[in-house]
Amino acid sequence: MKVKTNQEKFEILERKNAEALLGGGEKRIEAQHKKGKLTARERIALLMDEGSFEEIGKFVMHRCKDFGLEKEYYLGDGVVTGYGTVNGRLVYVFAQDFTVFGGALSETFAEKICKIMDLAMKSGAPVIGLNDSGGARIQEGVMSLAGYADIFYRNTLASGVIPQISAIMGPCAGGAVYSPAITDFIMMVENTSYMFVTGPNVVKTVTHEVVTSEELGGASTHSTKSGVTHFSCSNEVSCINDIKRLLSYIPQNCEETAPALAYESTDEIRKELDKIIPENPNQPYDMKEVIDHIVDSDSFFEVHKNYAENIVVGFARIGGRSIGIVANQPAVMAGVLDIQASMKAARFVRFCDCFNIPLLVLEDVPGFMPGTNQEWGGIINHGAKLLYAFCEATVPRITVITRKAYGGAYDVMNSKHIGADMNFAWPTAEIAVMGAKGAAEIIFKKEIAVAENPEEKLQEKVDEYTEKFANPYRAAHRGYIDEVILPSDTRQKLIRSFKMLENKVANLPRKKHGNIPL
Repeated sequence: MKVKTNQEKFEILERKNAEALLGGGEKRIEAQHKKGKLTARERIALLMDEGSFEEIGKFVMHRCKDFGLEKEYYLGDGVVTGYGTVNGRLVYVFAQDFTVFGGALSETFAEKICKIMDLAMKSGAPVIGLNDSGGARIQEGVMSLAGYADIFYRNTLASGVIPQISAIMGPCAGGAVYSPAITDFIMMVENTSYMFVTGPNVVKTVTHEVVTSEELGGASTHSTKSGVTHFSCSNEVSCINDIKRLLSYIPQNCEETAPALAYESTDEIRKELDKIIPENPNQPYDMKEVIDHIVDSDSFFEVHKNYAENIVVGFARIGGRSIGIVANQPAVMAGVLDIQASMKAARFVRFCDCFNIPLLVLEDVPGFMPGTNQEWGGIINHGAKLLYAFCEATVPRITVITRKAYGGAYDVMNSKHIGADMNFAWPTAEIAVMGAKGAAEIIFKKEIAVAENPEEKLQEKVDEYTEKFANPYRAAHRGYIDEVILPSDTRQKLIRSFKMLENKVANLPRKKHGNIPL
């Protein structure tokens, strides 16, 4: 056999590189495009800074010798992995390639992903998964199942250490859904992606329900009904842009803080806030308007926008610094806390605490949602998740009570009693066990019953209770509220308070971990 020259060896490398770039071949790439989907490499090119991506494992191939796979090999084996930068910051990425065996996961496919995750943990940088896979590679049997478990294990070890973001850009079914579920944020693309544990055919066989893949597990379903996905994106470009924006609010790892933007303080008074609270205490208003007037211009990035809309969560900047916001939404169900809202907010609070992102709570809550559906659905346990999350959080925590703060919900929404650092209230705040009418009916029940005019006596007692408790001053007298402030001063107070708290140190009791009521 003739010994190859160096030039010939270089040419072999060039051919292999070109082969790897084709994935499953031009016909399958064309089919991918016809579905309105990008290829794995096109997605990475959109995500990463130009020229920054460094691929790892480009020539890896599967090891299966069964069911005809020994005759079919593709360089890279269906997943593109590597690292690069997004807006100058290091990230690791894997992109499943649907053009190779439908993106089905094999033993070597999983090994490539695990290698990237291990490197990300060592380097302290985020991992982004671009998912587009038909599931496990059936021909490999238990080896593919073991590959999933290896990934799940690393997802769990990395949780709270480095940010993990999953983008669902095609099918994600069966066991494959559990890796994204463990990560911090899930993005889904409308009309081309879906997630479910069992597909429509199995559902029909077992429960006799007829449902499409989109209805069962599409982006709309998971962004509104299940809350599985945090972001529903109109197309893949929008999805990748959302990933980039999300990364701008969060740090590289649990030891760092989020990058701050340059900010020059000017006039921080926001007179518009003085007019937001209606004169009628039962009239709704939009808490997002309050947020927009408090945070830096156009900086609010809402998370879980279409799910449990009675509570609003998301990232923003105040004075150039990244913060997380949890806010009751009086425009939806009067801002009441229910099962879904409690879970949504608790998860967000825990993410912010993991990654040193200060928390701002905007409170206008009439209490927890009553009813058999809520009680039988476990509102006690689910409400306790939010309480637990706030109690456990050691990041700077500030609350502003804008209007109602009733009952146990007052305690849960980052009250002074569960460790909040600064608690402000507007003059319109009402801090009490319950609303004035309900309280009067209980406290003065006998007096009202024997009165000549019960309705008049009830109103008298409602007014009496309102005068005593439908204000923030009793709480301020006790030190539960640090300061009652004009709404227009809120932004200025928050900028100064977060600045004051930026070196906060708080240590939890030594333990393996707590037992949050899951």
